[in-house]
This record gives sequence, C-alpha cells and structure tokens, in this order.
Amino acid sequence: MTNAVIVSTARTGLARSWRGAFNMTHGATMGGHAVQHAVARAKLAPEEIDDVLMGCALPEGATGANIARQIALRAGCPVTVPGATVNRFCSSGLQTIVLAAQRIVAGEADAIVAGGVESISCVQNEQNRHMIREPWLVVHKPAIYWTMLETAETVAARYHIPRERQDEYGVQSQQRAAAGAAAGRFDDEIVPMTVTMGVADKATSRIFTEEVTIAADEGIRADTTYEGVAKIKSALPGGTVAAGNASQFSDGAAACVVMSEKAAAVRGLQPLGRFLAFATDKRDFISYIYLAAFLDVDLG
Repeated sequence: MTNAVIVSTARTGLARSWRGAFNMTHGATMGGHAVQHAVARAKLAPEEIDDVLMGCALPEGATGANIARQIALRAGCPVTVPGATVNRFCSSGLQTIVLAAQRIVAGEADAIVAGGVESISCVQNEQNRHMIREPWLVVHKPAIYWTMLETAETVAARYHIPRERQDEYGVQSQQRAAAGAAAGRFDDEIVPMTVTMGVADKATSRIFTEEVTIAADEGIRADTTYEGVAKIKSALPGGTVAAGNASQFSDGAAACVVMSEKAAAVRGLQPLGRFLAFATDKRDFISYIYLAAFLDVDLG
C-alpha cells in the first residue's frame, strides 16, 4: 500500500485579530505566503503540486470565493494547479491533511498541499447573516448554532470542569508557549512576513497604516500568573470561561506538503511524519463532529 508522508511545513506567525499585524491582510496573501514556502521547502516546483486544499472556518469575504484556489495562484502555482476550500469549522485545516493523505494512499496524486487560513479581522464582524438559521434546526437542534463560548460553558458544566482548573490550564499554556518561543522552538516553522497594518491612535482616534514584519506569534504573555488570570471577569455572568483561559482571536495561515512515501524517497526528502489513520466521533456531542488524525511523527 502507498504511504502518505508530510515532507515540509510552513506557517505565518499568529497575529491578534483586529489589533494585530494581519488586520488588513487578505486571506490569499497570508495563505499564499505559507504555501509558497512549504512548496519550496519540499524542493518541488509549483507545477508539480497536484492540488491545494485549504481549510477555513469562515469561508467568505477575504477568505471566500474558493480561497484555496486564490492561495494556489498567489503562491506562484500555475493555473493548471487546482484548489479546493474545506470547511469543518475548527477541524478544517486538519481535515485537509486527511483528504490529501487519502488521495495519495489511493494513488490519485503524488504531492498535495494541505493547510488552513483564517482572517477573523476581515471576516467575522462582516459576515452575511441573512437567513443563517434554519427554523427546524432552531427548534430541534439549536446547539448547532451555538458560539464556541456557549459550547465551552456547556462542556465545563457537563464534565464538571471548574473555573480554577481552566485558569490553571490557561496559565500553563501561556508559560509553555513562552518557554518554547524563548528556546526558538517555533523559529523553523514560522516564515516572517511583511505586511501593511492598520493602527488606531487612542489619543486622537486617528486611523493610520504602517509596515510591519511578523516573525513570531503575537499574544504570548510570558508574565502570565494564576493570580492575575483568576481576577479576570468571566465572559458570561456566572460562567467559567474568561479571557485568561480561552484562546485569543487570531489571523494566520499554515501549509504542509503531503506526498507519497515513494515520491519523497526518490527526491531524497526526509519525512516529518507518516499519516496512519483518522477518525471522527459520531456521537451527538453538542452537535459538533470531532476529528482526530494519527501521525507517526519524527520529532528529531
């Protein structure tokens, strides 16, 4: 059987939405940057890519109109390279890797780019919400329209996860991210990118732009403490989710090149990981379907 392997990765830094470096950057620009570098790192010519699959939770506006196809062109791929956008909300990017691996295992392709892109800054508050809810679902499966905040509070209540444990985990996550960044563990995967950013002057309310280079993840707070996080007000009255224990809104893009193991060997490429299997949880878990992919990863 043909094995599917990941031979390269590249990503932008994660920028804070609305106030971060990518608040004026189109999804095709971010995604194209990541894809271009992932392909170059795989030592492939752009025309050798069989397909570009990009996941996106909000595929409209600056990440709409088949953003994967736009990204392929922006990355320098010729018009003969197709692209398809995949939406499974939070699992969208992971799903693209699964689809790419399945096609390679089936012998349908030798090299596929898989990844994801999101521009919360340019899309979330500008969404078309016309007829967004279907009447029958509102009555019978209302949870399908819940926000992540509502979902998180339900999970916390169902599995008895107190605010204290969430805060502890949030602090640990920040400290680990800060330690990883300080040790340079993210340097190889992040490709610096220079963009135009919108900035608001608080004193004068004037809006202006400036050129910035994002070469690291924004939002990592090395000085985070449990005492500080515990003082933050919960997002909902009486709730457990607060800014200190929840993910920030982020903009960014990432891509990897998935190849057949044979094709990678012919080119002398050392796989970063081998795709083994995947599974979705079919239980009615608050109307979400969770996806897990299993990789045999070389951690070097």
